[in-house]
Amino acid sequence: MFSAAETLAKEPLVKKDGLKGGGYYVEYRTDDARLTIEVMKQAVEKGATPLNYSKVKNLIYKNGIVVGVLVEDLLTGEEYEVHAKKVVNATGPWVDGIREMDDSKKGKTLKLSKGVHIVIDQSRFPLKQAIYFDTPDGRMVFAIPRDGKTYVGTTDTFYNEDPINPGMTEEDRSYLLKAIHYMFPDVNVTEKDVESSWAGIRPLIHEDGKAPSEISRKDEIWESDSKLITIAGGKLTGYRKMAETIVDLLAEKFAKEEELSFPGSQTKNLPISGGDVGGSANLDFFVEKQLEEGMSAGLTKEEARRLAYQYGSNAPIVFQLASEHKKEAVQYGLPLELFAKLIYGIQYEAAATPVDFFNRRTGAILFDIDLVHNFKENVINFMRDQFSWNDQQTEAFTLELEGALTEAVVPVK
Repeated sequence: MFSAAETLAKEPLVKKDGLKGGGYYVEYRTDDARLTIEVMKQAVEKGATPLNYSKVKNLIYKNGIVVGVLVEDLLTGEEYEVHAKKVVNATGPWVDGIREMDDSKKGKTLKLSKGVHIVIDQSRFPLKQAIYFDTPDGRMVFAIPRDGKTYVGTTDTFYNEDPINPGMTEEDRSYLLKAIHYMFPDVNVTEKDVESSWAGIRPLIHEDGKAPSEISRKDEIWESDSKLITIAGGKLTGYRKMAETIVDLLAEKFAKEEELSFPGSQTKNLPISGGDVGGSANLDFFVEKQLEEGMSAGLTKEEARRLAYQYGSNAPIVFQLASEHKKEAVQYGLPLELFAKLIYGIQYEAAATPVDFFNRRTGAILFDIDLVHNFKENVINFMRDQFSWNDQQTEAFTLELEGALTEAVVPVK
């Protein structure tokens, strides 16, 4: 625990009035887009087949037991069947939608909650130290520095709209700006300083009479009469434990019902793709070892460092792509670092659209939106040539990107 003076030494922007001290503890920052894709890539290495842009249209049954799903490819419109011995419904905010397909939405149900973050440049909010604080209404809020930006969140409000595309409302933005002014009174930011934002949906398990922040984040598993297994609730930080529980349950069921022997979850000994860096304590040392290789590929020391942190033990592949595609980067008018990410995203991470690349693979729409504005046309031109898009497809993907850029800044109604 720190005294008031020690707390202010760590973060001078914190409100001094009434300050008694602060607690200092270890917390981890997550790049959820990178985490998601790296988990899937590791699954592929272990034999899984992920299906991108694939929407479940219906469940397939045999003698009343669910044995697969009917899937639509959202890029081509093609439909096909995927069969399996067991079907697990781990769809987050869409859990109840799948249960409705199964006619098993009974008993406990989801209550969706929306959380919003806003992003402000460090020149306007020069936060040094990640800060957790309570707002006057008792909600938890974090302010966290990252890559020249400070992001602040999150809100916690019930959400009844389509979970496919939640967005920041004026009320959300105002709430977070007021939270900043409350804890950091010398930070004079306004809505004009909000460079970007994002919103996510929490799939909470409904509890009567409780506000969003009061509902437990605990996960639960349900099995329907058709043998559809559903896991609901939970939160991102518990994703491995949730997956371990499901995998162990499946191994148990396969042993009893199919006489198939599986060892259960191996998650404790299995890093995600890019995670072979010698553990978190060794990360900084690992990154320093990569710098020479990155610079020999034509990158600056700082660019090599960023890529090593972002891609971990996969960084040497990104460096190799940078070295091999220097001329193409110049041809398309793209910085070498960005072009190497683009090639890697397409070849190794199934990036199929500009929004995929700028949002779901790199997070640039959130934390480097000026970069997106400066190079969006160049990236679109390369992807058009790479995927042989016609004019109609190019226009559609361009409009999708423009929409994402607008939604990041302009509040939804």
